Amino acid sequence: MYSEEFRHWSHKAADWGADYRETLRDRPVRAQTQPGEIAAQIATAPPETAEPMEQIFADFEQKILPGMTHWQHPRFFAYFPANAAPVSVVAEYLVTVMAAQCMLWQTSPAATELETRVIDWLRQALGLPEGFSGVIQDSASSATLAAVLTMRERALEWQGNKQGLSGQNRLRVYASDQVHTSIDRAIWVSGIGEENLVRIPTAGALRSMDATALEAAILADKAQGFLPAGIIACVGGTSVGATDDIAAVASVAKKHGLYLHVDAAWAGSAMICPEFRRFWAGIEGADSIVFNPHKWLGAQFDCSVQFIRDPDSLVRTLAIKPEYLKTHGKDGVINYSEWSVPLGRRFRALKLWFLLRAHGLEGLRTMIRNHVAWAEALAVRLEAVPDFEIVTQPMLSLFSFRHAPNGVEDLDEHNLRLVNAINDDGRIYLTQTRVDGRVAIRFQVGQFEAGEADVAQAFDVIAEVAARLHAGQGA
Repeated sequence: MYSEEFRHWSHKAADWGADYRETLRDRPVRAQTQPGEIAAQIATAPPETAEPMEQIFADFEQKILPGMTHWQHPRFFAYFPANAAPVSVVAEYLVTVMAAQCMLWQTSPAATELETRVIDWLRQALGLPEGFSGVIQDSASSATLAAVLTMRERALEWQGNKQGLSGQNRLRVYASDQVHTSIDRAIWVSGIGEENLVRIPTAGALRSMDATALEAAILADKAQGFLPAGIIACVGGTSVGATDDIAAVASVAKKHGLYLHVDAAWAGSAMICPEFRRFWAGIEGADSIVFNPHKWLGAQFDCSVQFIRDPDSLVRTLAIKPEYLKTHGKDGVINYSEWSVPLGRRFRALKLWFLLRAHGLEGLRTMIRNHVAWAEALAVRLEAVPDFEIVTQPMLSLFSFRHAPNGVEDLDEHNLRLVNAINDDGRIYLTQTRVDGRVAIRFQVGQFEAGEADVAQAFDVIAEVAARLHAGQGA
């Protein structure tokens, strides 16, 4: 592709993108295809000769697009969002065009220095105290792995990377059963082992980790000769928004000299609103915190921010400095590749810089406050409808509900059928979870361009499909 072709197809892609975003409400949210349907339309062998861009682009529209679930759809109420505010998309296009590999300060000084400044903007926006620095990771999974590796090394007095785990005391890490599965993976990958992830019981409406039970587990492990390494707390857990008492957990961590990592991947964005900071009171006691601007703040995926109280411990855990990666003749530079597991790094700070400047904190606060208010209003409306029950009350913009009409013997099966019927309808997209062993349906508002009317339509769809499904069962 030569210069003029590149210009033409860049314009074409930009125009297509603008048209796509304008017409999202007219599309079904979830892909309405069957397994294998898209693959059947794709050639089974790569082409030997070049194909014209006109045909490639046409195939994209005709063969690929029907198999896409539209994460930027204003009625995407499933999972948590993976947002892409339009201004973030523009910044990402610039990043893609430059295609810089920003692993070291010298490989793109602006990328490193902007990242440092934007991280501090976010620290201020979230109300975190001075002393926290940070790094942009690709996802919360990577940030959590980096935290687990650091707590491992700190507990082993920095000998794990050198000696391995064989012959060392068994390490223990503590978390509730409400944390994201990325914690399990970090425990696996770090070599600590699934059996050494100690699950602490939860209590209360927010399903918070029991701090008394946490300390008892730590003391019991010490008595058995185990080596407690760290605690992972959550604020806004994925299933139903479970939120630990961070101040109480931090107190236990400090008392026993344990590393505390807080996973606020989704809910962390809401902390730009001062009134929601009560959900992580005591956060200044954490050693590291992760939140994903690509979830609720509007930054295009991928963009996860890890705040760190002691970056030297993180660098000591992860940094490898071969001669070819050294920056000579420059003092005081940061090489963020030493703060993360991957060596390669994209220029993720640019989309945050564009986003924060184009919307301002007040614009982003308004969006989040609206989402919370609309979710709370929907929960009230659903609870007032016969046969519906709210299983977990709204935690910010997330709640769960169940349809429980008289005469239905297996409510788990019924609610699974209901969520599938809602998603097959196409107007909205929801997911299910289990609460205390029983199926519930999750609802969360978080898509960047969602409006109050979109949430109101969700009520109509849920009620309509539930009534139709129940009638079809002959009840």
